[in-house]
Amino acid sequence: MSKYIYETRMEVRDYECDIQGIVNNANYLHYMEHTRHLFLLSTGLSFAEMHRRGIDAVVARMNLQYKTPLCCDDVFISRLGLRKEGLRYVFSQDLFREKDGKLCFRGIVELVVLINGRLGNSEEYDRAFAKYLETE
Repeated sequence: MSKYIYETRMEVRDYECDIQGIVNNANYLHYMEHTRHLFLLSTGLSFAEMHRRGIDAVVARMNLQYKTPLCCDDVFISRLGLRKEGLRYVFSQDLFREKDGKLCFRGIVELVVLINGRLGNSEEYDRAFAKYLETE
């Protein structure tokens, strides 16, 4: 795992759980996306504002590993790392249950940027992420 550059604390809500009493697998994607949005805001950028300017970061690929289930009312810490590979921004995202530090979920999310609908390199994202990026 690359170093973590951002983290946020969240809580599982009852409606995110399935009949088994554990978080439905799709909700982990929401947790990861919310973490990336908060991270972006912390750099001074907004997905909404970038979209208005024709610059859209979109998911190109995901690799997901479900480790230990989260349950209703669990509090967890969502952490992310970031590197850039060519045109792709690669986010390494881990979710840890707060009460015991157990790794609950691990995801690798690759994003690319569309500029006015065409794949491209975003100078705005590169500047915002410069101090965090590991290049390969």
